[in-house]
Amino acid sequence: MKKQILSLAVIALLAFGVQSCEDKKANKPEDELTLGNKVDSLTSDIEEVKDSAVVKAENAADKAKAATEEAKEKTKETIEDVKDATKKGAEKVEAAAKAAKDGTVKTAKDVNEALKK
Repeated sequence: MKKQILSLAVIALLAFGVQSCEDKKANKPEDELTLGNKVDSLTSDIEEVKDSAVVKAENAADKAKAATEEAKEKTKETIEDVKDATKKGAEKVEAAAKAAKDGTVKTAKDVNEALKK
């Protein structure tokens, strides 16, 4: 019975030793792969950030272009509004000047007629 227990203990120790060696061998390639994977992962992350930055810059440029176009349109509208307001103002000034002239002529005629009487 002692021999059987001793044999089982030796077998268990051998199995544990073999398993331990396999774990060490398995870890080394994983470590190398992990290092390579880390480098690949970092490279991919850098590319993603760069691509993301490019997309953000393009979006910002598009927004700036749209804002510029909108500003151009608003400027054109404002210029047209100023032209219209200036034209209306000039017409009113012209009408007032004509009324003043007519009034002056009428007054001059009235004064002239009064002087003739």
